[in-house]
Amino acid sequence: MSEFFIRRPIVAIVIALLMVIVGAICLIGLPIAQYPNIAPPEIQIVTHYTGADALTIEQSVAAPIEQRMSGVDNMNYMYSINANNGDMRMIVDFDVATEPNTDQILTQLRVSQAQSQLPQDVNNYGVTTSKSAASPLIMIGLTSPNKTYDQVFLANYAYINLVDSYYACQVSGSCRYTGRVSTRCDFG
Repeated sequence: MSEFFIRRPIVAIVIALLMVIVGAICLIGLPIAQYPNIAPPEIQIVTHYTGADALTIEQSVAAPIEQRMSGVDNMNYMYSINANNGDMRMIVDFDVATEPNTDQILTQLRVSQAQSQLPQDVNNYGVTTSKSAASPLIMIGLTSPNKTYDQVFLANYAYINLVDSYYACQVSGSCRYTGRVSTRCDFG
């Protein structure tokens, strides 16, 4: 059989192209709900501990949550990022076959079990548990074709018109307009 296609390469090319076209037509007709999941569900745990450095956050905030999170169903791995400004972000990755909503509920239950071991400042601030994407879904670049608008103007435009429109949107590489308001309290 292979000898037939070796002697007639045009037939092999035509059959390969037909297979690609049929596959593309079937892909267009396939509902999105039936696409296989290729990225594992990620759950993000975020909190803030005012006045704490990264080591303090690791020992008093991240460690109790990690202890409670170990052994949760279908969890692949977890890691935390602790910053010196008091921010703690923990990412928990689950198996691809699991439902993200169920994973979020399981994570929220474990975090609520750990809240009695967390510092009071952290509990007052709150611990947020949310679904997270492994990578950005879309990236938008703003430019000014004739250089009529500078970087600050474009960043301000993005904050006003894009950030409020898209949930969990981040504007990177920018600075913002600021203003100062002062009041005089010595009225005569």
